[in-house]
Amino acid sequence: MADDTADAVRPHRHDAHETILFGGVYGAVLASAMVAALTQYGYASPARRRDDALWLLVTAGASALAHGYAHYIAERTPHRRWDALRALRDEWSLVAAVVPTAVVLAGAGWGWWPANGVEYPAFALNIALLFALGLITARRAHRSWGAAALVGVMDALLGTVVVVANAVIK
Repeated sequence: MADDTADAVRPHRHDAHETILFGGVYGAVLASAMVAALTQYGYASPARRRDDALWLLVTAGASALAHGYAHYIAERTPHRRWDALRALRDEWSLVAAVVPTAVVLAGAGWGWWPANGVEYPAFALNIALLFALGLITARRAHRSWGAAALVGVMDALLGTVVVVANAVIK
């Protein structure tokens, strides 16, 4: 009985794979939603794409801080001195998941490719990331390749919903 009470008081610690999956999915969907919101008016200049990349990183950082802080206060258990910083550190995968999209946007701003229409490769990148996260996670859970591919497709559909919503809104 004493062990059950001790377990109830101890905060839930997420394992690395759970943290990477959560942050990766959240970050990829956030990146798609931000790209959709930032490109809703059509033409974009290179300077605007550099700003979009910066806003994406700022938004991901703010989301990671908010999510980490929410975990910290939601546990309602006594905390040690550095637990708040550990909760924030655990959100690194959310920020890491938006970096590829930020690079695509910044690359358009630096003239590596056209600034106009770069949202479509960014969407494709995020959908591929969602598929890969679903596939890898399902395989780590010892699912068959077919089942893992289905999980990947379902995760990719999440990103596709954001892309379709963007098309409908425009």
